[in-house]
Order: sequence, then structure tokens, then C-alpha cells
Amino acid sequence: MGKNIKILALCLTMMPLTSMAQGLKDAVGKYFLIGAAINQWQSDGQVPEADAVVDRHFNCAVAENCMKSEVLAPAEGIFDFRVADKFVNYCQQHHLKVIGHCLVWHSQAPDWMFTNGYAASPASKEVLRERIIKHVKTVVGHYKGQVHGWDVVNEAIEDDGSFRKSPFYNLLGEEFIEIAFRAAHDADPDAELYYNDYSMANPAKRDAVCRLVRNLKAKGLRIDGVGMQSHNGLDYPNLEEYEKSIDAFAACGVKVMVTELDVNVLPNPQGFGGASVEQNYEFQQKYNPYVNGLPADKAKELEKRWMDLFKIYYKHREQISRINLWGVSDGGSWLNGWPIKGRTNYPLLFDRQYQAKPVVNEIIKLFK
Repeated sequence: MGKNIKILALCLTMMPLTSMAQGLKDAVGKYFLIGAAINQWQSDGQVPEADAVVDRHFNCAVAENCMKSEVLAPAEGIFDFRVADKFVNYCQQHHLKVIGHCLVWHSQAPDWMFTNGYAASPASKEVLRERIIKHVKTVVGHYKGQVHGWDVVNEAIEDDGSFRKSPFYNLLGEEFIEIAFRAAHDADPDAELYYNDYSMANPAKRDAVCRLVRNLKAKGLRIDGVGMQSHNGLDYPNLEEYEKSIDAFAACGVKVMVTELDVNVLPNPQGFGGASVEQNYEFQQKYNPYVNGLPADKAKELEKRWMDLFKIYYKHREQISRINLWGVSDGGSWLNGWPIKGRTNYPLLFDRQYQAKPVVNEIIKLFK
């Protein structure tokens, strides 16, 4: 009898711990997928602290870099899946749905994609078309049945609503987008297919993306979702316009995803905007004011911003299918090195010690 009482007492003692252990995926995950970008060190198993956060809080993941074309296809006709395979295996071991990022993107693409062999002259339309098809079909086919959805085309539209004059567009026009979506569907008809871009609260860009979705559908092509990258700041984007974009994309008959979510707390240099990785500014101390931690007032401002965003996501929970943070912890965020190298930023929900910030519990309460 005494032994049973001790066991009962132990169970009762542990009950609150079980409640406290509830993660984002237990609350937010009731409505849509919640995940993070995983870097190579994490998927190689070198960051157990990150694994603990992933296991408790996330049910999906996207590769930060290892599925981009410059990594997978370093030379024409040569594919290197070693690092990406480790990422997919990591997701399977940690029970995460795999999101593939990204198949066709003008940045972080191999130089050979756009050139005529070793010559400096550009490839022909026909050659680029075949290269896109081969790349997309090879990559999607390699992971057929293992990837939940793909960012098929990334960042093809400028903030003013015009098509980006990328090497893809310059040779093929907007047809390159159709080529990519068709090839991805052919390679894995069961994988979801997405268009992904930044500055999606911009009205001109919103309208252009809606036109793109409608045009693809009108041509009989499948597009399942639109990714709103959401590299946000404390005072941008305009949240009213941000909500309008969620409604607009949903009205196009596609799923809405928040795909690269973070909140930049640092001051931005003049001329900075959007999320183009090509931006690069000289380091100045005035742009790196919080080396020793966020002041209390700034931390409170950041927490309010997070809650304002997640209140929007809760309000639109019937339209949103996934939220992906762009990184696991502050220390691993790209915003420490972009658009200015050498800064200390605090843009994610978990700090440099992989501890949840207080706002995480508030988000969980909101979604309960």
C-alpha cells in the first residue's frame, strides 16, 4: 500500500510538469503546421539544444540552404544530395513534415544554369527551359513521397508588381514559372506546390501575385499555396495591409503560409527594404545598439509585435496552413549577418541559449 501511495504522489507531482511542457505544436498546431528553418549543423546532429526545441515545439521544417540549386547542382549534370538527404532524414527522425525550399530562384543558383557552357555568353531559351525541367524533375523526383510541399518558384516579382528581370525572366519571360510548376507536378503529383515571396503586404505586389495565381490556374496548372515570407520589423509591414494580403491570397483559392517569419529589432540603414539577399551595407555601430541584450522597453516592444502578429494568425486560422520561423534561435538567425554583417539581433522566439522567450507561453495561451 505504501509503495502505491508513493507512486500516486509521484504522478501527481509530475502532472503540472506535463502541462508546462506543452509546446507551440500542441496549441498552434491544432490549426496549422508550425515549424522552423533548419541549418546544416542542426540536421547533421551537432546542436542537441536545437533538437530539444524542435521536438517540443515544431511539427514541420524547411531547409535553410541545403536544398537550393547551387548546393544540389554544383555543376551541370551533377547532383549532390548528401546534405539535403541528411536534412530529410533529420525531419523523419523528429517527426517533422518536410518543406522543400526552393526549386527555382534567381539567387543562390549555380552560374552554369544561365551560361553557354564555359563561355560568357548566355544560354539559349531552349537550353534554359530544359535545364529548369531537368533540375526540378530530378530534385522533386529524388524526394518523391518524402516532401510535403515545395517552394517551386521564389521571389519572381518586384515590390512594384512587375516581374523581376532575373536571368530566368530575361530568357523565358514569365513562362519560366509555368515550366517549373508543370515539371514539379509531373515529378510528384502528391506534393503541394507553392509560390513564395517577400514584401507581400505591399498592395502592388499582392495584386501581382494574385494575377500570377489566377493565370497559372487558368492555364490548367496546379498551385496549392502562396508563401508570405514575413521578414518583419517592429514597425513594418503595415499590419492592416498584411491582413488584406492573407484575405486576397485565400480568395484566389490557395492556402496561405507564413514561410520565413522573424522580427528584426535593429535600426535599418537608409535605403534598406524588402528581403533581397543581395543587399549589403557597411557596418556602423549605430546599427548594432544591443550587443549586450535588449533593453526592457525594446523587449516589451518586440513581445507586443509578436503578439500582434499571432493574433492575426489566430484570426485567420481557417485560411493559414503553415507558419515557419526562419531559424530556431536568435544566435543562428541570418539577421545577425544581413543586411549588415557582425550584428547582434533578437528576431526569433527562442534566445541564444535555446530558451523560449516569455511570449511563447502567451502565444500558446492565445491558441488554446
